[in-house]
Amino acid sequence: MFGFSELIIIALVIFVLFGAAAIPRFARSLGQAKSEFEKGSKSADAAKPKKTAEKKPRSSAKLK
Repeated sequence: MFGFSELIIIALVIFVLFGAAAIPRFARSLGQAKSEFEKGSKSADAAKPKKTAEKKPRSSAKLK
């Protein structure tokens, strides 16, 4: 993985490329995307019908 010094260098490069004003906007959009994803996954889970354990009748005669 990355060490601390590599992460600092990457952060500095991003700061230089995008500027100080773009970083908070980017972080805000990431937060909004995360919250939308969580809402979508929760609604998808709620929309799924829950499976109930249905017992199948046992056959008394075995098929050969």
